[in-house]
Parts: sequence; C-alpha cells; structure tokens
Amino acid sequence: MTSSHRHVEDLVSLFDRPQACAAELLCDRHPADAVAFTVVEPDLSCRDWTFGELRTESARLATALAELGAGPGDRVATLLGKSGELVVTVLAIWRIGAAHVPLFTALAPPAIATRLAGSGARIVVTEPGQRAKLGPNEDIPAAWRLTVITTGTGADGDHRFDRLLEAPPQPVPVAMGGDATLVELFTSGTTGAPKGVPVPLWAVSSMLVYQEFGLDHQESDVFWNAADPGWAYGLYHAIIGPLGLGRRSLMVHSGFSPALTWAVLDAFRVTNFTAGPTVYRALRAAEDLAPADLALRHCSSAGEPLPPEVSEWAEHVLGIPVLDHYGQTELGMAVANAWHPGFRTERRPGSMGRALPGWRLEALRPESAEPAAPGERGRLAVDLAASPLMWFTGYRGAPGRTAERFTADRRWYLTGDTASKDADGNFRFTARDDDIILMAGYRIGPSEVESVLLGHPAVAEAAVVGVPDELRGEVVAAHVVLRAGRDAGPELAAELQDLVKTRFAAHAYPRIVHFVAQLPKTPSGKLQRSALRIAERHSR
Repeated sequence: MTSSHRHVEDLVSLFDRPQACAAELLCDRHPADAVAFTVVEPDLSCRDWTFGELRTESARLATALAELGAGPGDRVATLLGKSGELVVTVLAIWRIGAAHVPLFTALAPPAIATRLAGSGARIVVTEPGQRAKLGPNEDIPAAWRLTVITTGTGADGDHRFDRLLEAPPQPVPVAMGGDATLVELFTSGTTGAPKGVPVPLWAVSSMLVYQEFGLDHQESDVFWNAADPGWAYGLYHAIIGPLGLGRRSLMVHSGFSPALTWAVLDAFRVTNFTAGPTVYRALRAAEDLAPADLALRHCSSAGEPLPPEVSEWAEHVLGIPVLDHYGQTELGMAVANAWHPGFRTERRPGSMGRALPGWRLEALRPESAEPAAPGERGRLAVDLAASPLMWFTGYRGAPGRTAERFTADRRWYLTGDTASKDADGNFRFTARDDDIILMAGYRIGPSEVESVLLGHPAVAEAAVVGVPDELRGEVVAAHVVLRAGRDAGPELAAELQDLVKTRFAAHAYPRIVHFVAQLPKTPSGKLQRSALRIAERHSR
C-alpha cells in the first residue's frame, strides 16, 4: 500500500468514528497560540485569530445557541461575510452537534427563504448590512418566528452577537459522530427547487486530501483562498480545510476587487493562492497594478475550466502557472493538477489533472457504464467501489433527484459533466450534461432565474442559458416570450434584470435579454436549451 493510500485510510479513520467531535478535530486539538486566521480589512489592517481564541469564543456562543433551543441535528444558518465572526459561529454550531447552513450574501430574500425552508433552519446569524433580507417580509413572514443573531445593531427582538459571547463557555463539545451532518449546502439544478446537500463530518477527510495534495498547503505557507465561503469551494477550502490542518489562512473581509487582491498578495507575502478563473482574468485586466516582487510559489484555480491563455499569462506576470482543479458541491475536489511534489505531473494545457488519492473517476460511454476509449468524450463519473473518499449519498428529501445521479447498480456516481481521459489518466473537461451556468465560479441553475422572470406580468415564457464571456467565463442570457399586448424594449429588459437581482441574486441577473416570438421545443413540448445556446454562438 502506498503512503498516500495509507494517509487516506488514516484520515477516514480519524473523522469517521462514532465518537468523532467536530470542535475537537477542527479546533481544540491544535496549539492554542497558533494563528488560525488572519482577517484582512480593505485598508490592509488585520487581526490574527488564534485557535485558543476561536475555542473560547465559539464555546461561549455554543452555550448561547443551546439556550436558544439549538441542539444536535438542528440546522443553524449564517448570512455573513468573510470574517472572524463567521468562523466563531460555524465552530459554535458544530460544538452543539448542529449543522451549518451557509447563505451566500448576494442572495435575495426569496432565495434565502427557499434555503431556510428547505433546511428547516430557524436560527440565523447575520450582520447589519444583511439583516433586512431576513424580514419580516413577503418571503420570510413573522409567522416563521426566526431567531436572528446580529453582529451589530439589529431589529427589535434580535440577539446581539457580542452579548451572547458573555455566556459561560460550553464545558464539553458534542461528539456528533462521523456520519452526522456538518454542513448543509444548497445547489441549484436545471429544474425544481435548490437541492440540499448534507455534508457529513467524515467528508472533512476528503477536504484535507485536496488541501494537502492538490494545494500543497504547508505549515510555512501564507495561504489565501479567495472564494466566498457561502459556496462549496470557499467553505470547504478557505475555512474547513485550513481548520482541519491547523494551518494559517488569510480571510479578506471585503468583496472582490483587482486592486485589493494585488495589494493583499503583496502586503501579506502570500505564497499559496487559489481562486476561480474570473479572479485571474480580472487580475490580468488590471495587470498594470501588479507588484514587481510577489512571494507566490503556488497558484490554483477551481470552479470552472481555466483558459490556457490565463495560465500562460500567469507564468509571465506571476512567475508561476495557475494549475486547474475540478470538483463540485457533492464531491469536494476530486481531480487536480496537484502541486504536491509527490504528485506533480507534466502540465498539459486544457487538462484539469488526474484523480487525487482516494478517488477513481472515468469517462463513461453515453449509453453504457463502460469506460470510453482514451481521448473519447464521455460522462464523467466516480467509481464508488474504488473511491473511499466518496461521501455524498443523496440530496436531502429528494430521492428522485438523487436517483438521477447514480447508475441503477450504484456502481457509478454521475457528475453531470462530460470529459475525456487520456492514456495517462489526465482528464479534460468538455461540457456539462445539464444546463448549469458557470458565471465567475458560481453555479447558476436556470430554473430559479426563469421562475423569477415568469413572475413578471409581461412574461409568458422564459428560458435562460449561459453564453461565453471573456471576463466571467459565462453570463446569463434570457430569452423571453411576452404576453399579448406587451411591448418589448430596453425599459422592460431593465425591469427584468432588476427583478432577478432583487428576487434571486445580484450576480445571477441576465446581462443579455432577448425578446422572442417563441422558444424552441421538442415535439413533446420540452424546452431545447441546447438550441438557444447554438443560436447565441451564431449571433456573436
């Protein structure tokens, strides 16, 4: 048995135990004086949070959460930006054996309400700038009886975060067990409501394999994952992965800007950086702001395919290439052009790398469960029997949607993506089987956007697809059929864009709106989004 396979076994054994305790494994076992996070403000001032501070603060908040009625198996949500309060909160949630439900701060109230209803979370920790989204309003009525904790001044009846930290520390954290749900994330599909993905505690073993082998996160690194922890990559590998390893990570308490990113890379001498391709494209566009002498030794990318020209640019400007990695909410990261010296291979432009230790993936032929020939496009699938790190077993409360992801014999998990695999085991992403739109690293399900558009009184039918965009990878394009007597025009297009911003999410609005006479459909009436994508390509 190779040392990497032994390491995978050891990690699974550590996290997949009936007596496994998330607070102990992700915080308390690490030296109290070791820095866990450096939180950086937009003016480059910063604060170090040690594991000892996180332990004390989260233990106090755990007592308060328990007094508010939260306990093992409950869901507690966060609507917070990247901050020390966020880390304290998630650790407190895990101390009481509850599951964390992350809410992305760009979501609008209807999308937040959908996720709260789907998870059953009735306690939400938020910040003043996000508080209004939690109602009471038409989406989150007072009858829901949400318990809201605010990190600053909130509404009448809210609990103040700082005052809850006056509670005595919880003496002993709950041992939730390896199978207990640590996180419940929501992922948008092509149809229906967002699906809840329960992430068990033992899945942290998979996150650590990627953190160690894919990212090569070393003790000496100044590590920064710029992804938002409201989504899988940021939560798994900006917060949970570093906590599990007990190694320092930067967290920038701000939205993205190229100027700030360049400044943080320089001022904090970042050595290990990872972000979505959109970040690198934006840095490339602001290349004139690049410092002369960066300390980078590794740069990684995930969330969408990395254009080869971006990696070539990085070698010239950053001094190192950007290596592409692949994963999804239901897997974590499973394929990578790994940075660890024991797994480095010859870099091939356009390749997302090889399966990481603990994983085996194949490209399956379209109509069978047989592996495709080398270089042949197929359905990207995980071999369940040969992948000891595969933790996803199904969507919460959605058996039908779960069945779509697995072959009938449960031999393979189908990612919904297509790829080819060469004779050396390198994968090349080719397309998505579904209609998910990858915009700036965010996965946008068309159904939620279409549902909002259909809520406008002028709209009879609507369909959205992703179209290529130089900066963001893809943007949302809407094809809208109007009701009789309604007039198309820029004012209506702007109304529809604003509606999506306010009823779903600011980042997901259609940047292109086409008013059309009809939508392409099959003889049975099924929408043909593929025809819309082809039409978009021909129109550009």
